[in-house]
Amino acid sequence: MERLTAPEGRVVASLVEKQLTIPQHYPLTLHALVAACNQSSSRDPVTAYDEGEVLGAIESLKAERMVRAVLPSHGRSVVRYRHVLDETLGLDAPQLAVLAVLELRGPQTVAELRVRTERMAVIESVDHELGLLAGRDEPLVALVGRLPGQKEDRWVSLLAEPVSPAAGDAAASGGAAVAGGGGSGPASRSPGPAGSEPGTLRADIEDLRRDLDAVRAELEALRSGLEDLRSSLGG
Repeated sequence: MERLTAPEGRVVASLVEKQLTIPQHYPLTLHALVAACNQSSSRDPVTAYDEGEVLGAIESLKAERMVRAVLPSHGRSVVRYRHVLDETLGLDAPQLAVLAVLELRGPQTVAELRVRTERMAVIESVDHELGLLAGRDEPLVALVGRLPGQKEDRWVSLLAEPVSPAAGDAAASGGAAVAGGGGSGPASRSPGPAGSEPGTLRADIEDLRRDLDAVRAELEALRSGLEDLRSSLGG
């Protein structure tokens, strides 16, 4: 399997993340998916893809049998999208969670992955899931070097090409530092917070980011519902 492009990787990983964290608002509309790809939290680097770029990635992913469109039904008038990585690649929820976080936040240590996947799936051993992903005939993850000041080596996703910081807007550099992810290599990361913050403080920050993402998702669901209502009323 050829590696996905960076936009394709961001799109499919965003779908996985939202399925596992806010299933009540999944599948996603195009508008919600663009927002998920470009959100400023839990992303490294932050991107600024427009609807055309996301639609192009969706069409490519549909051809690769990784994404499907969900046609309007039950009063809905907007097409929505869902991933089918579980079917196409034979991945379960823990493996999907680990792979999605690596795609969305770049190279990370096992400790970072453990914290960042807590809300997505019940994972008994992140090491075990990484071993399964790395031991496939076509590996989906690989081990890379550690950052200065870190004791652990990092893991990186092989599903898609790394997202270039140039794909984001001016907020990308600041968003990357806040998110604490990995980018495409050591030069794109800030070595401080992820490796030096106490575990409790880091967990609190993660909880706040997740709550913010949940609020944004609720707002997007309300917007989508309003669009459906207007369409049904002929407005």
